[in-house]
Amino acid sequence: MEALPTPPARILSAFPYPARSVSVSGGELAYVDTGTGRPVVFVHGNPSWGYVWRKVMGALAGTPLRLLAPDLLGFGRSSKPRQLRWHTVEAHGRALLEWMAALELREVVLVVQDWGGPLGGWAAAHSGTRVTAVCLLNTAVVVPRRFGSTSFHRLARLPLVSDVAFRLLGFPLRVLGRVQADRRSISGDVARAYRWPLRRVRDRAGPLALARMVPNRPDHPSVPALLEVDAWIRAFPGPVELVWGRLDPILGRALARHRAALPGARVTEVDAGHFLQEEAPEAIAGAVRRLAGLPGG
Repeated sequence: MEALPTPPARILSAFPYPARSVSVSGGELAYVDTGTGRPVVFVHGNPSWGYVWRKVMGALAGTPLRLLAPDLLGFGRSSKPRQLRWHTVEAHGRALLEWMAALELREVVLVVQDWGGPLGGWAAAHSGTRVTAVCLLNTAVVVPRRFGSTSFHRLARLPLVSDVAFRLLGFPLRVLGRVQADRRSISGDVARAYRWPLRRVRDRAGPLALARMVPNRPDHPSVPALLEVDAWIRAFPGPVELVWGRLDPILGRALARHRAALPGARVTEVDAGHFLQEEAPEAIAGAVRRLAGLPGG
């Protein structure tokens, strides 16, 4: 087993939790694990890593909760498969499922954002009763009736051009502030922390692969697995909360279909962008407290 990379001091000062890893299908899945009590699993999306949860975890410090933030394979301190074809909903979901099983997690509060929703949802859907409460943040676990395509995703499908943009130039890591309500929320040392795990060109397959995994047509390879996740969340018997950044240019409008599909879910709208963990950590922490049955939610 290779030693996990150590972030610079400026990152560790903001995200001080020691990294551990578990061997799963596809490589070593790194994660942080702090606190004791009911497990709360935070699953990030594209192109972030566990660091994105630091403010939420800080807001939950001192509660009777065990806070766990895995890095998806291809991101953070986890192994980085370099073949684009490795990256599928099932492959990522299976890695998370194996990780949860290895840690013997039960009564999980699952908190997901962006691609963390479908990938964490696939793992949960195949985990039996491990997950008993869900918090959705600007994600897409409900499949839209019609598939569209943004300029971002059209770029990801352009041969050669996408490889230059994502692999050589590190797109979109250098422009994450543009999807925020306050662009300053991802700037300076914070922006550098987002970029740090993918500083090497050879490690940058993940962001391009996940961008291409977004379906643009009914017969896209991701659709069958996404429909599994859709069916799972609609039938989920436990409590569900939605915390949504209404100023997110990517998934802000997706709230409507999630609200319609999950009429029993509590919804909290916040003036935040795509990475709302940076701009509304207290609102997310409040939802976690409620889902875990703790006071102060």
